[in-house]
Amino acid sequence: MKDYEVIIGLEVHAELSTNTKIYCNCTTEFGADPNTHCCPICTGMPGTLPVLNEKVVEYAVKAGLATNCEISRFSKQDRKNYFYPDLPKAYQISQYDLPLCEHGKLEITVGEGENKYKKEIGITRIHIEEDAGKLIHDAYTGDTLVDMNRCAVPLIEIVSEPDIRSADEAIAYMQTLKSILEYLEVCDCKMQEGSLRCDVNLSVRPVGQKEFGTRTETKNLNSFRAIHNSIEFETKRQIEELENGGTIYQETRRFDDAKGIGYSMRTKEDAHDYRYFPEPDLAPIVLSDNYINEIKNSLPEMPHIKKDRYIAEYSLPEYDAEQLTASKYVAKFFEDTNAICHNPKSVSNWIMSDLFRMMNEKEIEITECKISSQDLAKLIELIDKGTISSKIAKQVFEEMFETGKNPEVIVKEKGLVQISDENAIKEMVERVVENNPQSVVDFKAGKDRALGFLVGQIMKETKGKANPQIVNKLLIEILNK
Repeated sequence: MKDYEVIIGLEVHAELSTNTKIYCNCTTEFGADPNTHCCPICTGMPGTLPVLNEKVVEYAVKAGLATNCEISRFSKQDRKNYFYPDLPKAYQISQYDLPLCEHGKLEITVGEGENKYKKEIGITRIHIEEDAGKLIHDAYTGDTLVDMNRCAVPLIEIVSEPDIRSADEAIAYMQTLKSILEYLEVCDCKMQEGSLRCDVNLSVRPVGQKEFGTRTETKNLNSFRAIHNSIEFETKRQIEELENGGTIYQETRRFDDAKGIGYSMRTKEDAHDYRYFPEPDLAPIVLSDNYINEIKNSLPEMPHIKKDRYIAEYSLPEYDAEQLTASKYVAKFFEDTNAICHNPKSVSNWIMSDLFRMMNEKEIEITECKISSQDLAKLIELIDKGTISSKIAKQVFEEMFETGKNPEVIVKEKGLVQISDENAIKEMVERVVENNPQSVVDFKAGKDRALGFLVGQIMKETKGKANPQIVNKLLIEILNK
């Protein structure tokens, strides 16, 4: 594979978080019974006329400004014609030659440590369009049913330049884009619900060759894992095909993430196959400078700016700041927690180690987590006051995560208050030293592990509740007598 270079461009479809659809008043709410969120307009009944949802334009412009695009003062909508069961009009209203946003760019960060690097990925365009319906295949009867609820849900399609050169770069680009859309609140980015999905255009060429190879398009990938695995699979497939003297055909493909394989769907269409023409029932979109500037001034603090602020304001390492600001919801959780306990490094440590680990194990987002920012702040305050030890805090945190209980309630129920009475601890230290004479001899002989053993015995006797700082201090005093 080192003899070939992979060329990747991504087409990202983001469902916009509007209350109603792009051309009618039907709700965009997810998860309803089939064909209950549709009307004559979004199901393409004869004689109906679309009316553009102004919020769709606003959200698209926001996304364009946040990705450094040029915003078109004049654009139009077009009919993209193709025949498929989930497209009731037999055409999709989209944008072709005059999109709302063009010529943008995103900076991504790839890798970690010594292998970390930054790269700029060009964005060709961002345009608005309506979503299609959904086909539901019944495995038992063999029937295929059509659900029109998703018809005319508003989308923006974000098309990158073919600047991506690996699966890791593709994931970094998707993560950066997802973060921006979340911060803008234009898309909920719930990939498992299909509100953020991606088509991967991919080709390979021998190293040193200037011309691109023939590309394939893998459709509708809705998880980072699926995107990464499909790129790895398709890259290997194309290289093996060329090495064996075969030919790569321009085609549309699907990827089965469960099986880890891709397969061909149909020959890939070119633009002329869609017979684009201007949508006659919708007026052109004309934007003033004032309108664009108002949206620009309303943009929230973007992730890269927030990251720099965290480094300066909270004295956090760059890695911590990067991880905390990647998600709008994690950043809010961090800020809300720190506003109560005023210990940014401790808050960061708890979120990035224990909270992230347990969220990954349960495969949940921070918005689904039972621990509130108030309760995490209270846990940190209990540690800072010496009420509980760091070791006990880990135990308390796990129960908070599982039950959502207040940490003070857990500490009280389980009798976990830290023992900080020096006299009580001194008695235990003296007893442990007396019962472990060999460890005393080893300590005096310079064996550091002996001290750790004795500390462990004391902590075991107190079930981890003894104040470790006092234990160490008294133990060293007694051993040195």
